[in-house]
Amino acid sequence: MLAIPGSLRQESYTRSLVAAAVPLAQLAMSITVYPSLDAIPVFNEDLENPPPAGVARLREAVASSDGLLIATPEYNQSVPGVVKNVIDWLSRSDGPEGLTGKPVAVSGVTTGPWGTRLAQTQLRQVLTSTQALVLSQPTLFVQDAATLFDHERTLVDPTTRPRLEELLVSFDHWMRLVTPDLRSPKELGV
Repeated sequence: MLAIPGSLRQESYTRSLVAAAVPLAQLAMSITVYPSLDAIPVFNEDLENPPPAGVARLREAVASSDGLLIATPEYNQSVPGVVKNVIDWLSRSDGPEGLTGKPVAVSGVTTGPWGTRLAQTQLRQVLTSTQALVLSQPTLFVQDAATLFDHERTLVDPTTRPRLEELLVSFDHWMRLVTPDLRSPKELGV
């Protein structure tokens, strides 16, 4: 699975949430964190063919993944521009490096009290319009991030960790359900 932290800031809580997911992954699942979105220019149809190098790298990472975990912050009660920009670039590809038919899980973290509810709702709507296969439940709205992570940005909250793990377990099941190639022979009835 490819995890995309939707913040450009290296010390963001969004990146810390994704980092916390890596050791919680199930044995059958591994998580690769996309290193940075700063090499992806603002979407411009004039730049599509050939795509910029940063976009090509992102598309290659998406194509080699079984699913996407997108963690978003919430800026001004909305999905941040960097996250929407990623979706815009990925939606312009019809192959395996695009979003059509790709399993996606959404999460988010903020220092405020809303837990990215509005940003996640908007992100789910945008992803659905791209024909991505978005996991509907469970949801993970992480609020008051400054109290959940220590000074090194390690997740220390005892209630958020199992909720994140539950999201990952459900997403693993979701990917296997909607992607026949990921199913074990037992799941396929063989």
